[in-house]
Order: sequence, then structure tokens, then C-alpha cells
Amino acid sequence: MLILKANLTVNNKVKLTTKDSKVFEGIVLPDTNSKKVVLKLDSGYNIGILISNIKEVKILSKPKKNITKKKTTAKINKKLPTISILHTGGTIASEVDYETGAVIAKFTPEELLSKFPELKTVCNINSSLIGNMFSEDMRFSHYNKLLTAIQKEIKKGADGIIITHGTDTLAYTSAALAFALEGLNTPILLVGAQRSSDRGSSDAFLNLLGACQYLSNSNFSEVGICMHESSDDKSCLILSPTKTKKFHSSRRDAFQSVNAEPIARVFSDGKYENISKLHSTESKLTVKPFKENIKVGILKAHPNMFAKEITNYSTGFNGLIIEGTGLGHLPVNETDKETKENSKILRAIKSLSKSIPVFMTTQTTFGRVNMNVYSSGRKLKEIEISGDYNDMLTETAFIKMSWVLSNYPKSKVNELMNQNLRGEISKRSSKKEFL
Repeated sequence: MLILKANLTVNNKVKLTTKDSKVFEGIVLPDTNSKKVVLKLDSGYNIGILISNIKEVKILSKPKKNITKKKTTAKINKKLPTISILHTGGTIASEVDYETGAVIAKFTPEELLSKFPELKTVCNINSSLIGNMFSEDMRFSHYNKLLTAIQKEIKKGADGIIITHGTDTLAYTSAALAFALEGLNTPILLVGAQRSSDRGSSDAFLNLLGACQYLSNSNFSEVGICMHESSDDKSCLILSPTKTKKFHSSRRDAFQSVNAEPIARVFSDGKYENISKLHSTESKLTVKPFKENIKVGILKAHPNMFAKEITNYSTGFNGLIIEGTGLGHLPVNETDKETKENSKILRAIKSLSKSIPVFMTTQTTFGRVNMNVYSSGRKLKEIEISGDYNDMLTETAFIKMSWVLSNYPKSKVNELMNQNLRGEISKRSSKKEFL
């Protein structure tokens, strides 16, 4: 094991053979988890492998030493706005230096300008590293660290803030910031990349440039997301922090609005057009962070459910989001001997709803909950399952309930969950917002 770890030195290019005979080649990335190694593969993607599952490590090359590169000085242009970039990790923040073999998280202003020199014609940059992690490892404590960093940049007078973030849970974080930052007057955009910047097909540059251009030139003053609009490099979309979903695991245009229009379109030449109405506030900024010990579950309805799946949430959980079928249903009807379990499910959910708030969303991406149409829905309404007529994304509902439970008494949860606080619930559904 010691020999394995010695060969897994950061920036070494290695060939790994696992105990199940799989072979991987890549450059060893820094990682805080001592039980696994993270490789940047030649494809540009990262992969994590448990060290205990590695059979053999062969070093293919080590990084060259004493190679220095000329740095670009980040000069201040007083005529341009200042954008603060906070890095949390993800594909957008790192690349492989193929001369040294090193994997570099480029986050200082000088490094960003060396990598993306076009930025200096758009804005001045302040930049700092908040963390370097996979986005699926995010916890509420990381949201609170971001909130602290954002307040610091606002006090320093930043004209806008960009948060670089892994794409897998980017929409969760955008919703978290939208709820936690009340009375926000400084624009914040979360930016990710589906493909790392050392790949020819990377979307990192246009996403970051588009975010800088929009923050520098528009009157936007909310939280939003900036990602590719299509598979080409013509434009990015500014998307709602609470109505956006990642639809594809690898396409550059993976992020789209759901039951809502995009906020704006930013073209590659820097021009932009607002699509939906911008909101502004003159309220004083109030930060309402997350309680890090709040536990909210997500339960997905499916055929052949068991009551035990419901009762699992009766101990230790503060709330539950149910992603129901269709208009917001669970299997609660006993129609024959094969469906006796459904009566147990109904009793279990009734008991649970008396102790913690339970909120219904729908498995369908588009549309909204309506528990008045079928008997299944009406039974759930009768036992005070909340969420009727809402069209919140399950991810947003999870974040919202966690935030509400962190900041308000439990008696207020159902009321606030059914109120449109940050654009998370649409007043009406529109055909043009479907696909």
C-alpha cells in the first residue's frame, strides 16, 4: 500500500490496474480524500478510484522541473467594472500543463488573464480560491462559506461576483444562494464547464467571458447561472437560479430553464438581450444561512413501493420532499390482494406528515402538481401533504425546505413552501416554456 501511494504522487502520469482488471491512464490530481486517487484522463474527464481497489501502479512520466512561464500582470483599468471570481473547483477551474505534467487550478487574476486574455478588455478581476472539490461533495457548510465570501466581496465594492462551480450540483448551489441572500443588489452568476479548458471543445472560455460581459454591461442584480445555449459557440444563456436543471451529462448546452424563460442571452461578441423581466430590490442585504445539521430527504415514487421507505424518514429527519408520479401521486389505493401494501403506505405517510413537513413535487420535468384530479392525490391532500399547484423542481424544493427549516419555525414551513419567494413557483404554465 505504501508503494502504491508513493507512486500516486500528485502530477505523476500513471497507468493504474484495478483488482477487477480495469486499466486507466491519467495524471494524478490533488485530493483531500486519502482513501482514493483522482486522475485526469486524456479525454479531459476526471475519475476517482479507491486506493484499496488498485492492484498495480506504473509511473509513465513525472512532471518536468524548473519550467517558468511569463506571467500576465493584472493591471487595473479604472474605466472598467471589477468582478470578483470565487472558485469552488470543478472542470472550469483546472487544466493540465502538458509541458510539466502538472494539473493547475488557475484562479489568481494573473493566471486567469494568461489563460483568458480577452477578459482584461471587459473588466478588472479579483479572484480567490474558496475550495477545490467535486460539486457532488458540496454540503450546507460549503454554502455558508460561500455566503461569507460573497459578503466580503460586496463590502469590498465588487460590481459583480462570479462563482466557478462543478456542473453536477450547480443548480442546487444557485438555488441555495438565491434563498439565502435576501435583498441582494450585487449580481452573482454561477459558471461551470462541461469540458475542461485544455480540450479544444471546451465551453469554459465562452461561459466565463459571457458571464463577465453580462455582469459588466447589464442592470442584472440577482443570482443566476451562465452556461452555453447550444452545442456551438455563438451564445450563452443567463438562467434562473431556481428554475434551471442539468439535462445532459456531457453536452455543452446541458442546462435549460424549466417552466420559465431564460433571463437573458449573451452573444460571443459581448452583446446581450434580456428575455424576461429583470427584478431589482432596494432592500438591505440580509443573509440567512443554512443550519448544517438540517436533514431533508428526497423520496421518489415508483412501482412496488413499501411502507418501510416512508418510515425510514421518521427518525432524525426534519422534512421530506416526495417526487410523486404524474400530478403528484403515491401508490395509496388498495384495489386487490396484491395492493395491500398501499394501505400501509398511506398510513405511514399520514403518520409522518404529523411530525415533519412533507412536500410534493412531480416526476415530470415540466408541468405542475395537481392533487385534486385523481383519488390518489385527494387522499394525500386530506392527510395534509403540501405542494398542490406548485411547479417547483425537486432539487429546488429540497433546497428551499432546508433553508426554510434553517431560518423559520416548523409551523411556518408549509406556508412558506407554497409561497413564491425567488421565482421558484410559476404563476401559470406556458406552452412556449415546454422543451
